[in-house]
Amino acid sequence: MPPLRAFDTAFEREQGCTEAEWLRGLPGAVGEHRWRLSGPAAARVEIGDGRLDVDWEPLPPRQIALMRMPRLRVRYRFDGVDAEARSRFMQYFDLVLQRGGG
Repeated sequence: MPPLRAFDTAFEREQGCTEAEWLRGLPGAVGEHRWRLSGPAAARVEIGDGRLDVDWEPLPPRQIALMRMPRLRVRYRFDGVDAEARSRFMQYFDLVLQRGGG
């Protein structure tokens, strides 16, 4: 495995996917952790004695010439999850949700 990256307790990202694609990928990305939808565009993931709250909102598609790519703004907020556990969780999460190319 690559070295662990540091992740703050709260951050946001853009994901290049539709909400339906995000929801299809979420169960696999959280791995063995229990999770549930906590709102129409939000989820809670239990990580040890702590949790991750994540929420998302659609953004206008990014357009480059004739190509249009869907986008979501995703906000992550860890509570009670130490730095190493955040890094291990996000490393797996990102690996599962990464999209291939070429």
